[in-house]
Amino acid sequence: MEITAPLIVTIPHSGEKIPPQTPWLNTLPEEILMCDVDRYVDFLYEPALHKLKIPLVKTEWHRYAADMNRIPEDIDESSVIGNANKAGMFNRGFHWVITTYKHQLMPAPMTQQTHDELVKLVYEPFHSSIRDMYSKVHAAGFKKTFHIDAHSMPSVGTSEHRDPGERRADIVVSDSKGKSCDPKFKDLVIAAYVTAGFKVGYNWPYFGGRVTEQYGNPSREQHTLQVEMNRELYMDEKTKKLKPEEAKKVQEKVFFALDYIRKNLHSLY
Repeated sequence: MEITAPLIVTIPHSGEKIPPQTPWLNTLPEEILMCDVDRYVDFLYEPALHKLKIPLVKTEWHRYAADMNRIPEDIDESSVIGNANKAGMFNRGFHWVITTYKHQLMPAPMTQQTHDELVKLVYEPFHSSIRDMYSKVHAAGFKKTFHIDAHSMPSVGTSEHRDPGERRADIVVSDSKGKSCDPKFKDLVIAAYVTAGFKVGYNWPYFGGRVTEQYGNPSREQHTLQVEMNRELYMDEKTKKLKPEEAKKVQEKVFFALDYIRKNLHSLY
């Protein structure tokens, strides 16, 4: 794809494919297996990304096996045998031990070899593709890169979140507490989603993840934002099934928001 604007989108959590290294995930009922997957986020964003010619990086792999918004060091002795970090430090780290609703996922920690295999199979290709996309933006003559990391979130915080019992906004925009991008980019993205018809929150209950930490570097003109979408807008949160009419409306709003951002990026460079 020809790079016509310095804007890229990543979707690290929509994948549902289970790697052979994590067979226990195949035994889980769908309602638990899909509990924390950003199901349909790619479906909601991709039509707009294709129309607007905005590059996308996503993974096919399930986040419970290896989470792309973590780093390989986000593990403990309950996820990898013999790890120096105490059990509980990374219950929802690079490998998920429990869900945000406290369902047990891993029956036992995996070996270091299995961990290393998942890093090579899942983590390295995804992040290599992001770095390659940054290089392509730079090669196209743009001095700045603007990056949206797209996610979804439960409509109400669970006991495992910072906001238990709180009803959430439609969209939450996060910038690692002001560290991952130029404030003007954050303001533009918030304005885009608000103008599209979403109710937008900022840095609560999410501050950003490892993607914003790794790629958001304003001193190098890399500007990264995490954008969470409320699942209630387009799916049944219990059954994990799509609500087709509602989803179509969300797709239209997402197109409006991304088009707004793309058309107004010039003001930032």
